[in-house]
Amino acid sequence: MREIIFDTETTGLDNRLDRIIEIGGIELFNHFPTGRTIHIYMNPGDQKVHPDALAVHGITDEFLKDKKGFADVVEEIIEFFGDAKWIAHNATFDMGFVNAELARIGRPPILPERVIDTLSLARRKHPMGPNSLDALCRRYGIDNSHRTKHGALLDSELLAEVYIEMIGGRQTALGLGVAAAAGSENTIDEADDVILAVLERPRPLASRLSETEAAAHDALIAKLGTKGIWSKYDRPN
Repeated sequence: MREIIFDTETTGLDNRLDRIIEIGGIELFNHFPTGRTIHIYMNPGDQKVHPDALAVHGITDEFLKDKKGFADVVEEIIEFFGDAKWIAHNATFDMGFVNAELARIGRPPILPERVIDTLSLARRKHPMGPNSLDALCRRYGIDNSHRTKHGALLDSELLAEVYIEMIGGRQTALGLGVAAAAGSENTIDEADDVILAVLERPRPLASRLSETEAAAHDALIAKLGTKGIWSKYDRPN
């Protein structure tokens, strides 16, 4: 299963007027980073970067003036995403801008069923919050000390780590590690074929119950009478 963790930076907050100026994305396969990324800066045309947005991401009009517009790079973006899920933190914001850009050039929108919002996932998993990307990095012990400004690729890399933690995806990484140790040439595609054999112990472990605890258990079961459900089971050894 392919997923793309992505982020955008924009000239401002209103997707009816403002434009995407940066997009970054990380490819996951079965919740495991493949190493493939996308990172593109875009010229927003006549729309200038709002001072509040500049304070967040630090991308200037001067820096963007020789970059291609969205229409010139859209094919590269669509090809990279392919049929993957689009995953973003506060995806309503990012997808609002993506679909506004697509509408401007007559392209169909990305449908909601292809989108996963990690902010919604975080709010369900951690309802007391906070659930900003920085807060989630702190919660999961992910180093974000180098995040002095927002950046689409950097934020995607951090979000990929957060997302994998939120869905328990380290188990996937463990499976891929086992496949690699077994000499697989393509650990991503073959991870699902890895079978771990669990052997029986040559002898049972010693009981952790003391004689006093066992006697107390028997006395309790006797008080419950023959109708008690515990009377149907042997006393644990």
